[in-house]
This record gives sequence, structure tokens and C-alpha cells, in this order.
Amino acid sequence: MSGILALIFWSSTVAFARSLSDSIGIINAAALIFTLSGLIGCLWLLITGELKSIIKLSRLYLFVCGGLFVTYMLCLYLAIGTAATELQAIEAGIINYLWPGLTLAFCVPLLGYRATWALVPATVIGFAGAALAAAGGAGLSWQGFVINMQAHPVPYALALSAAVSWALYSSLTRRLAAGVSSRTVPVFLLASGLVFMIIRPFFHEEAQWSIPALLELSYMVLVPTLLAYSLWDIAMRRGNMILIAAVSYLTPVLSTAISCVYLGVLPHWSLWAGCVLVTAGAVLSRISVREVPGKNLVTQGSISL
Repeated sequence: MSGILALIFWSSTVAFARSLSDSIGIINAAALIFTLSGLIGCLWLLITGELKSIIKLSRLYLFVCGGLFVTYMLCLYLAIGTAATELQAIEAGIINYLWPGLTLAFCVPLLGYRATWALVPATVIGFAGAALAAAGGAGLSWQGFVINMQAHPVPYALALSAAVSWALYSSLTRRLAAGVSSRTVPVFLLASGLVFMIIRPFFHEEAQWSIPALLELSYMVLVPTLLAYSLWDIAMRRGNMILIAAVSYLTPVLSTAISCVYLGVLPHWSLWAGCVLVTAGAVLSRISVREVPGKNLVTQGSISL
């Protein structure tokens, strides 16, 4: 359930991030969101006494999974920030939605899961539905995608790196931190915020603050960042990973629906068509990958130093 809640909370990110970035800039927003959410989370860990237990965790887990977490945040927001046009930002976002399928694919070599031939068409169908839903009548086309990619390849490379990073993070968290109760997400969020603070001077963004911008920033800090990523971390350690990864295909559909409501945009037919494809891909993915008991988890004792 925690993974499903995380996906629902994440679905509101695009609508609020787009609105907030119009006011203060995407890099400014990322720096503030991750730094504030990380500070709040670490303060809570300090009050509850859990911060000390994090130091005792495996260095392999902290550096590998922490590095992948920061890499994902950096690549995703830089992909959006370096996009030459809004259309290119949408295309980069679609590439980022490769992560649910990649997560399931990585479960096979990294966690010892068994997959059938159906995983390939399931991934293709799910991603096609995600792309169709995210397009939303924005004028996306394969020819335009190729032209944009040849002219400005950096955002697409960053988006692909983000998808791979998050899929690896999700799989390796399951492998390296299964059974661990320590909550490390606030530390990872703070690290991400510090990285964005370092690169912030290289992006000339003007911030225009207002009450709506402050409210949006507060929501982004608490709900789709601190709460959602913490819930996802719990799900990756203890939940039904195959089911959650399959349901993850619904994220762009929910995201588009929430964006339409919040931003006052009339839903395009592609949203409903994408929903059908995403659902079919999720169902097929769910039945194409199976967990092999006793082969996918590393015991807590083997990762604690």
C-alpha cells in the first residue's frame, strides 16, 4: 500500500512543479524542495534517535543507493531545465517513464526473479500507453522527436540516465536493504538538495515569490517529496515489488489527469487511450515476472557493518 500511495503522491508532482518553476525556476525549485525536505526529515530522525542507526548501515548500500538516488534527481531536473522547449521537456519526461519497465527487467539479474517472454511486449505496451497519456495532444510525433533529439541530445540522455538510475535504485534497495528499518531517504534528499545548491549559480533563474508559490513549495516539500519517497523506500524493502513496479505504469496517466484538473486543461482523447494501454501493460507485466523465494533478498545481518 505504501508504494501505491507514493505513486499517487508523485502523480501531482508535474502539475505543481510546472506551476512552481514558472515562478522561481526549475533548478531553484529543486534546490529548495530537496534541501528543505531533507532537513525536515533529518530533524525528525534526530528527534526520534534514528539518525545514529543510519551510520551503522552498510557503506555499500549508503554510497551505491544514495548515489543512484542523487543521480536520478539531478538527471531528471537537469533534463527538464536544459530542454530547449516545453515540447522537448515533455519528450524527456516520457523517456523517464522507462523506469517501471526497467525496474522489472533489473529484478531478473539483480534479485533472481523469473521472467517469461511476455515481459517484453508488456514493457512496450506499458511504455506506449505512458507516452500516449503524457503526450496529451501536445503535438508529439516520431519525426519531431528525432529532429529534437539530434538538435539537442543532452536532455534525452539525461532523461534516459534518470530512468536507469531510478530502476537500479529501486532494485538494489531491495537487495541491499531488505529488512532494514532505518529511514535513509531524508539523508538522500538532503544530499540531493546540496548538489542542486552547488550547481544553482550556473543557471540564471529569476525567482518571483508569491503566496501561491510558497504554498506550492510547501506542498512539494512535504507530500510528493519527503512523504512519497519515504513510502517508496519502504515499499522497495518490504512490499510486493512486482505488483508495485507494474502499477507504476499508471503514474503518467494519473499525472496527466491531475495536471489537467490543476492547470485547467481539457483532457485529450490520448489520456483515455493511454490508460487502456497502461492497464494492459501493467497486468501483463504482473503475470510475466515471478519472485523466487529465498533468492532475491540479502539478510539484514549480511549488510550491517
